[in-house]
Amino acid sequence: MSLRNILSKIDKELREREEIKDELYDAMRKATRLSKQAIFLVHKERFREAEKLLKEIKKFFTKLDDIPPVHQKFLYAGIVDSAFQEYTEAHIFLELAQDGKFVGPKKIGAPSTSYLLGLADVVGELRRRALDHLRKGDTKVAEKGLETMELIHDELMVMDKALQFLSALRRKTDIARRIIEATRGDVTIEVRRSSLERSIKKLEKTISAKEK
Repeated sequence: MSLRNILSKIDKELREREEIKDELYDAMRKATRLSKQAIFLVHKERFREAEKLLKEIKKFFTKLDDIPPVHQKFLYAGIVDSAFQEYTEAHIFLELAQDGKFVGPKKIGAPSTSYLLGLADVVGELRRRALDHLRKGDTKVAEKGLETMELIHDELMVMDKALQFLSALRRKTDIARRIIEATRGDVTIEVRRSSLERSIKKLEKTISAKEK
């Protein structure tokens, strides 16, 4: 085979990879955007809409199955990983908000590493949900959310190998710890305030009853 033929073959392969990359990245950007939208819907307690959206998002990831093996190792990174993380985060958050249960990577069709990184990000969404409920005076949901945040962090921290090989996971768990500490303070203050408010009302009723 002549050098020209060899280089022509390589050039064709690179062009094909670039076309696949453009199409794939467009799909991943859409998946990421819609996953963020699904998270927003969960915060609004619009669970069915979020569920429907996640099913739609899953179709974008089927494009990965059509990529020839020769190109996969060059394209399965960056924006693809980010899209899977956002998708995973949305799925886990929906299940926790709706049923209080965790969903595994196999069920949602996400790579294990993307699942771990998405799981770590759920802590931030749980804080936002806890604060929303604290503003409504619902301390029970906020306390439950705090417990779940702590559970996620504690379970991730015992995964020595994952923390060793995924530097992003170590960074995310550090951020999660700070988020949990801030949330614990917010929940504690509100629980004490609610308790004091109930005690005052109880005392007022007692005084009022005696005056009668």
